[in-house]
Amino acid sequence: MNENDATLESGDEAVPRWYVIQCKGGESFRAAEHLANQGYEVFHPVLEVQKKRRGKLEWVSEPLFPYYLFIHLDRLVSNWRPIRSTRGVLKLVGFGDMPVAVSDALITTLREHGSERDDATVNLYFRTGEPVTITEGPFKDLQAVFASHKGEERAIVLLNLLHRQQRLEVPVAQLRRS
Repeated sequence: MNENDATLESGDEAVPRWYVIQCKGGESFRAAEHLANQGYEVFHPVLEVQKKRRGKLEWVSEPLFPYYLFIHLDRLVSNWRPIRSTRGVLKLVGFGDMPVAVSDALITTLREHGSERDDATVNLYFRTGEPVTITEGPFKDLQAVFASHKGEERAIVLLNLLHRQQRLEVPVAQLRRS
């Protein structure tokens, strides 16, 4: 058995492990909050994404795994009973009646590559003449020069195509500083 195997050996039952909780639809934030209020160590990885709300682009937090979160428990000391009746929780993920632990390495990796966005590279406000890179679409990875904003969601960039500088309208969210 290797060290990354998530199954338990005898004698490992007192070692705290990470387990997966399946949440009710759209209630992973509620479940994480209620479990944390009960004193459990919970890890609920989220992503910061841009969504259009009331006609404007906003950064919002969304779960990386929409119906799941992680909880740190040991098999001997932790009180498992209140978990199932916690608001937002559907069940502990497992095989039969045995919850299955996940690798500590997985949790470490998820935490290291966390949810913070890098505002230095993802910024909706550019200055005229600033070099930018197009991040999506048919012109992906091409260098351009920021020309102007066209409302809050669109921008005009200058792109060298066919030995001429062409004006191109793109979503601001598809630009990053070069």
